[in-house]
Amino acid sequence: MSNPLQKLASQTVVYGLGSVLPRVITFLYSFVLTYIFKEPQELSANTEFYAYISFINILFTYGMETAFFHFSSKAENKNVVYSTALISLIASTIGLLVVFLGFSGSIAAFIKEPDHQNYIIWCILIVATDTLMAIPFARFRQTNQAKKFAGFKLLNVLLFILINVFYFNICKPAYVENPESLLASFYNPQVGVGYSFLAGLLANSICLLILVKEFTAIKFEFDVELWKKMISYAWPLLILGFAGMINETFDRFILKYLLPENIARNELGVYGACYRIAMLMTIFTTAFKYAAEPFFFNHVKGKDSKKLNAVVMKYYILFCLFIFLGTMMNLPWLQFAISEKFRSGIAVVPILLLANLCVGVYWNLSIWFKLTGQTKFGAIITIIGAAITLGINYMFIPAYGYMACAWATLVSYACMMIISYVFGQKYYPVNYNLRSITLFALCAMMLYWVSTLYAGADSVVLKLVINNILLALFVWIFYKLEFDNLKKLKYIEA
Repeated sequence: MSNPLQKLASQTVVYGLGSVLPRVITFLYSFVLTYIFKEPQELSANTEFYAYISFINILFTYGMETAFFHFSSKAENKNVVYSTALISLIASTIGLLVVFLGFSGSIAAFIKEPDHQNYIIWCILIVATDTLMAIPFARFRQTNQAKKFAGFKLLNVLLFILINVFYFNICKPAYVENPESLLASFYNPQVGVGYSFLAGLLANSICLLILVKEFTAIKFEFDVELWKKMISYAWPLLILGFAGMINETFDRFILKYLLPENIARNELGVYGACYRIAMLMTIFTTAFKYAAEPFFFNHVKGKDSKKLNAVVMKYYILFCLFIFLGTMMNLPWLQFAISEKFRSGIAVVPILLLANLCVGVYWNLSIWFKLTGQTKFGAIITIIGAAITLGINYMFIPAYGYMACAWATLVSYACMMIISYVFGQKYYPVNYNLRSITLFALCAMMLYWVSTLYAGADSVVLKLVINNILLALFVWIFYKLEFDNLKKLKYIEA
């Protein structure tokens, strides 16, 4: 029989090409924008509106992707599940689109962007096109078509970047040098960073046209009883998703309301740029999640399913600790990815990296309530996390600005992780290797602490050399303690 861990690792790599590589490309280009728009307040809209996109996307998809995985793993006729989920999302997307577009002017006024109703329209259309592609992409994952999934995701981001480059790297300089030129006519300074939203919409629209076969090559069937069961399964995930997005993005919303407007826009631009450095952890987690969610559902009935969960959790955390150390040890040069006026917020990076580690662990732990169908617990835990996020942000943003946002994120995700572990051990007990995980976590934190002792050293080169020796030491410790255990993994079967 095939080794499931090898399959998970290989698919994580392939999904990495489809989800991580595009994010890396977008991630790197976002740093380029800090050099094109040199004042933090100019990029505040980019940070703010992409947070809105993430939030609204939860409403449009309402947990249907996970419901699709859950019911596909049980159904004999998987095409009916696919068709039912797809019809549900198409119908709801049309309805929500009409409502949001109809109130776009009011929404723009409410969020204090009355001059940018076009941003609202483009962002809503981005969410709508994302939603229409959600179930076809989910089926690629469910049927292990990782290469097809990766190809479409990579195409999407390449189109997005090329359109961005056209507007920001070609047309914008042309406008500055000669406003009467042909290329300059494509650039309107009043739109500014909003061309990034237009680029996202155009890229999505092209990919949706290419995906049309996924809509036309099936027999459309709508099973009402199945749909009711899927909605019953999914609605707690909708609440979970909203609460999760409050944890992830709400700090960027309320900065604008809890600080004076001129200060808020600057803080928002700085925080958004530095947040992206910490997203190295999120990028890995995303690739892992795309591979792991169908993996866990497909192996839930296996004799070693819980052992698999424990092993996956352990090595997921160890790899995240490596990412944390790798980022922090190389921060002296990574900070130059953003222009100078954005670097004042670099102190949030270690806090957000640890927060992203906690949310990744929470996501791994959350598989217990998805596998057992008790998704209400996910909603409860995430609501608790959202309440913590809101409380800390409202109390401390006026005094500490974006630093309060970073700490609120860490405290919230850490609490969610702990609560999920406690409840998971009651309803779906898994024997996680806490001793080994704790040992490596303490080792990583100690090595990071050592690196801070000479943080003020004059020589950046010397600092980087010592830091990467410490990183190599962590890898060596991992090798010495885990090499024999890694060899045993090949005997685990599905």
